[in-house]
Amino acid sequence: MESVRVTRKGADRAASGHPWIFTSDVADRGAARPGDAVRVLDASARAIGVAHYSSTSQITLRLLSPHVEPIDREFFLRRLRAAAAHRELVVRDATAFRLVHAEADLLPALIVDRYGDYFVIQTLNQGMDRAKTLIVECLSELFSPKAIVERNDVAVRRREDLPLETRVALGTLDGPVEISMNGLRFLADLAGGQKTGIYLDQRENYVAAARYARGRALDCFTSTGGFALHLARVCDSVTGVDSSETALRTARSNAALNVIGGVEFEEADVFDFLAARDRGREKYDTIALDPPAFAKSRTAVEAAVRGYKEINLRALRLLEPGGILITCSCSFHMSEALLLEALASAALDCGKTLRVLERRTQSADHPILLTVPETLYLKCLILEVL
Repeated sequence: MESVRVTRKGADRAASGHPWIFTSDVADRGAARPGDAVRVLDASARAIGVAHYSSTSQITLRLLSPHVEPIDREFFLRRLRAAAAHRELVVRDATAFRLVHAEADLLPALIVDRYGDYFVIQTLNQGMDRAKTLIVECLSELFSPKAIVERNDVAVRRREDLPLETRVALGTLDGPVEISMNGLRFLADLAGGQKTGIYLDQRENYVAAARYARGRALDCFTSTGGFALHLARVCDSVTGVDSSETALRTARSNAALNVIGGVEFEEADVFDFLAARDRGREKYDTIALDPPAFAKSRTAVEAAVRGYKEINLRALRLLEPGGILITCSCSFHMSEALLLEALASAALDCGKTLRVLERRTQSADHPILLTVPETLYLKCLILEVL
């Protein structure tokens, strides 16, 4: 195992409980090669753990263990078993969930999502990418899956000088996989759907939203119909809106799969759709907003705040007193405080008073580490118009 020496600042960051050490805090890379598991030394040459080394990313080291130990089959089996045991505690009424949430499961840069007997993995840095054959072998040993799919088509891999690709690493995938979630059935396209197939992080928020929803409902950025189908069980009618024709085809299939009536899907730009409904003086009792990330970097935060304010302003104009707004942000750089500020500004601009009913985050199968703020990214607010 090669050694990489870090500065005092880098060692202090590790001691604070954060697994990332940046390139500016690396004093000597030694003979480390891309993707190596390396011994990390502080400025006094004392070992502070083992990390995956990246030759290209600003995050040069991602700590795997505070002890010097082999990063081998037994290491991965131990961590995967621990991740599975946690899901046994927190996942209810779902055959699809996140099995490994990267840093939050002490496996930085590794994502594993389970869809029944099928698994999807993402190896997002050089170290995990080098270990992916071993990871597939461990998953096969522990779970005997029908197939394991690599969804390594995410842009973050470019920072690691890794190719963007999707392939079946084990078994056979013959099309969309049917899963159950909260008593509903969904089709998940593991090879080409959003994220690794469908949105798993909103699973618990779907149920929470349905506790308050009523009347005529609108689901904006519906994708494959997550909020829409949950709302349809308690609302008189639901319209799901999205700009993706492919996602809407799946949403309609999901509605048919569950024999749910009173729900329709419309292809449109959500901003334009809301503006048109406002001009037509239409009103809704419940609106869900689950937009894509408006802020993918710190530099985009100011523009994102304006975007979140505008989309919520347009939605609030369509809600009468007693109306329910479910609004989300999956932008890590958009804090809950900033989202609340944007909502307050939007409410004041349209003369509405909002009461916060619930402040929520991602489902429990996407755990949050207290010392790693990046593991908390999803905000979901449920509000009532007074």
